[in-house]
Amino acid sequence: MTCDAGFSVGILCVRYYGIILMLGAMAGGYLATIEVKRRGHDPEMVWDLLVYLIIGGVLGARFWHILTPPPSSIAQGFTTSFYLTHPLDALAIWKGGLGIPGTVIGGLIALFFFTRRHRTPGFLEWTDIAAPSLALGQAIGRWGNFANQEIYGAVTDLPWKLYIDPAHRLRGFEQQSYYHPLFAYESLLNLANMLLLIWVTRRFAGRLKRGDVFNVYLIFYPLVRFGLDFLRLDASEVLSVNINQALMAVVGVAAIGVLLWRHRRADATPQADGRRASSAESRATPAYETKARRSSQSKGTPRRKATARSTTRRKPSRTR
Repeated sequence: MTCDAGFSVGILCVRYYGIILMLGAMAGGYLATIEVKRRGHDPEMVWDLLVYLIIGGVLGARFWHILTPPPSSIAQGFTTSFYLTHPLDALAIWKGGLGIPGTVIGGLIALFFFTRRHRTPGFLEWTDIAAPSLALGQAIGRWGNFANQEIYGAVTDLPWKLYIDPAHRLRGFEQQSYYHPLFAYESLLNLANMLLLIWVTRRFAGRLKRGDVFNVYLIFYPLVRFGLDFLRLDASEVLSVNINQALMAVVGVAAIGVLLWRHRRADATPQADGRRASSAESRATPAYETKARRSSQSKGTPRRKATARSTTRRKPSRTR
């Protein structure tokens, strides 16, 4: 049995693409355990969550591909209407067709339901924990595109040009052999995104609000994807608009706005925020601590009065 971009195990075809994606998921999971432990939570929760994220991410990625198939898929007849009328083909993820935007959306939905069931940490804190891991998983997973000879960019003669076999060249580029390794560009930039997110988490720990780290991810990655899509030859289009590029522009601008809005009050009126924080802390004080404090104060009152009476009999001290 022949197996394109993979190897056979009996009647099964194990593709390098799937192996690389799973390596990315496991590496991201391991990175998340380090951050969860640093925050004082049980790192074992990460592996329970990872199952949810993989299922939600894969389903979301496939659904996004079905809604926004690239021109190469449309040319082969794999349109949205085809998938909707052929459910078995829609579920055949091993035939390719996964979209990163759908991965993120599906993963967030899975994360929401996971946090509803396991309330510690909360949804926003989990997004912050997952953000660097997501970037790392993308950095590794993009090399699955190398195994499939896909996600390459415009024709180039640069020293790091990538050779593509004739069988994997897009229509209209049959005579062109060398292209931009677009997947490698995105992989390196995703790695940079991971390092940035880890640095932000450590450097601004005292100023960050829950969800801020993931918000930075939603600024950096859309910027990367928006720029690289100018080199993409097989970009998905809706109404003649590059749908992924348009979505990235909207998400990136919205994330910048949300980040600025969340921190505008804290920067403008720190004293007011301090009073609000103090009030919130007092409201959050457990009842048994409040009762103990009142009891201590009531017991200590007679002593203070006695001390006050005794000091009136002494000669005043000159030390101030």
